Amino acid sequence: MSLNASYLHKDELIYNPAFEQAIEKIGSELEEKSGIRVLLVMLKKLPKDVGMVEYERTLLKEATTPTVLLAFSELDMKIDILVSDNKLYELFDKEQILSPAASFVQAVVMAVFYAHDFDSFRSMISNYGGTIAPILAQKAKDNELHSKYSAAMFNGYADLASQIASSQNIKLDSDVGEANQNSIMFVKLIFYGFILYAIYLMFRRKIAKGSDEKR
Repeated sequence: MSLNASYLHKDELIYNPAFEQAIEKIGSELEEKSGIRVLLVMLKKLPKDVGMVEYERTLLKEATTPTVLLAFSELDMKIDILVSDNKLYELFDKEQILSPAASFVQAVVMAVFYAHDFDSFRSMISNYGGTIAPILAQKAKDNELHSKYSAAMFNGYADLASQIASSQNIKLDSDVGEANQNSIMFVKLIFYGFILYAIYLMFRRKIAKGSDEKR
């Protein structure tokens, strides 16, 4: 398949015409107005002995226009964004889009558990607002995986296109920024719900333990 044939360049997971049409609508409008192509690749698994960046670079060798490539591999559990020209990184926030944390509170909680030192803690709490990974991290039944993947990757693709358009002072008619925020808010509510439930269980155990000690 030619790299210039479609904005959903490769799809081994969804195979949904409605999903492809939604990606094509945003991608075609963005390229028409900005001259920048944003391509989405969704793999079941990377080729044997090939890393994500290596795979992306191979695809980008075919690019004839400024191109941003958003790639996801299910079995390798990898997401990445690579560009045909490093100057394109100035048009969007890669760390924010790919952040595993949807909110500042979630970033702080993750930093408390996973930071190795103060520098990594500070780095982790400053990196949040992810529009892909927080959705992919949600549990889903086997028959719901395709819906989860399509929601996550569409969310990330739309966020990426919106940021590029905004940096160029372009208004996209297909911009779904509000829908994006609603999706992320839903993820935040789920996460906060888990935190509150954990706190509730902790206090419940302490109260029960105190009652047992008094007996």
